[in-house]
Amino acid sequence: MYDYDLLVVGSANADLVIGVERRPAAGETVLGSDLAVHPGGKGANQAVAAARLGARTALLARVGDDAHGRLLLDAQRAAGVDTVGVLVGGAPTGVALITVDPSGDNSIVVSPGANGRLAPEDVRAAQSLLHASQVVSAQLEIPLETVEEVVRNLPSGTRFVLNPSPPRPLPAEVLAACDPLIVNEHEARVIAGDELGGAPEDWARALLALGPRSVVVTLGAEGALVAADGSMTRVPSVKVDAVDTTGAGDAFTAALAWRLGTGAALPEAAAYAARVGAAAVTRPGAQESYPTAGEVEALCGAGLGGNPRTPGRQGEPGEPARGASARGESL
Repeated sequence: MYDYDLLVVGSANADLVIGVERRPAAGETVLGSDLAVHPGGKGANQAVAAARLGARTALLARVGDDAHGRLLLDAQRAAGVDTVGVLVGGAPTGVALITVDPSGDNSIVVSPGANGRLAPEDVRAAQSLLHASQVVSAQLEIPLETVEEVVRNLPSGTRFVLNPSPPRPLPAEVLAACDPLIVNEHEARVIAGDELGGAPEDWARALLALGPRSVVVTLGAEGALVAADGSMTRVPSVKVDAVDTTGAGDAFTAALAWRLGTGAALPEAAAYAARVGAAAVTRPGAQESYPTAGEVEALCGAGLGGNPRTPGRQGEPGEPARGASARGESL
């Protein structure tokens, strides 16, 4: 019996958000709204998203001994995340500088701070958390060698989910552990090579040839492609009115990882996760936008056992299919 449905190993940032009428060009200054500070970071986002859905969740991360670090810890605890694995000190808390325009599109610059100090030895010291978790999820806003250490210490029977964002080439050891590897088109090209061409099915084949056990390719308005067990399944999209796409991909990944831990097949988990991402973009912010399981059930008037449909944009998991204006990156 596992103590946790999901252990997230990843980043925790303070999101500093300013609304703008349009994003500035090079060398240009624009006026924006009052500064808003929110808890964020891909790892912290995933942990909150899973906990809101009802998953027993723990977070392994590092924050600074400062006001932003306290904000992040308070947010995790309020969502029901176990913060026993959150380390404090070593550098200031990571910060993300975000501008959001009226369409919900955003631009992000991240200062890693303490996230860059989450080290392999921290993973080795957290063996009890790894062994207590049914699924482990990671991203790449922490050092790659730390993710490699997670893979090396992954207990038998524990599933590993990776969203390689921001993308970079991955060692074979990490790729072989992914079940699934969750990528958008840009991430697929970085990992499999810029010459990647053809249809999404060809991208999935190229990625599978590198060693992951399964792959999920997000396709925006066209939904997602799930490649697993020798077959490929298209998951269609849900159309919603997006308010803010920040953190939508993290909600997608967290929900998918949790549903896999409950025994769902990968296509089913991806479809459910996409509904979670769709619900998230209808509200502003990242963590504060994440839905409960009841709110996900209400989306599209379908229950968990129904036929959930998936959102997404060209590349970003969990973002809405609402035409060319549905762009943006997620933390």
